[in-house]
Amino acid sequence: MENTALQRALISGATSSILSTVAMSLVGKIQTGSAYAPTNAVSHYVHGRKAGYRDRFSLRYTVPGYLIHHASATFWSFVFERALGGVMDAKNPMAIAAASAATSAFAAFTDYKLTPRPLQPGYEKRLSRNALGVVYVGFAIGLAIGAVLTRKDQPPR
Repeated sequence: MENTALQRALISGATSSILSTVAMSLVGKIQTGSAYAPTNAVSHYVHGRKAGYRDRFSLRYTVPGYLIHHASATFWSFVFERALGGVMDAKNPMAIAAASAATSAFAAFTDYKLTPRPLQPGYEKRLSRNALGVVYVGFAIGLAIGAVLTRKDQPPR
């Protein structure tokens, strides 16, 4: 039975969310001394500017920050599956890697060039530009892993 784009996006959304959050936590720890600071900053949609100054884990900042990040990753995963699902159905590792990298690059471009500053993700308030690159690489790797996982039981097209 073939998975739909939405079903696949739920898997690749989870893998890309988790890997980009791990990347965000690692570079956050290096740059701010806190693995939670970048995720907390994402909760600015709920808590305003003060979210960008929270360093410790908290139910108030970290959990909503992660949930918002996860929802965003799932949205981009759906775009990925709808736009490039056919490419990945061939199960060509290079094509999957290229599609994942292109989607991640497009998400980053949208997040920081097309989106008004108040609606940007938030972790850029705590991370350098290079660290943001690491986060989007983690996102791309998560997309690729999700694409492979959702197609493992299907013959190549």
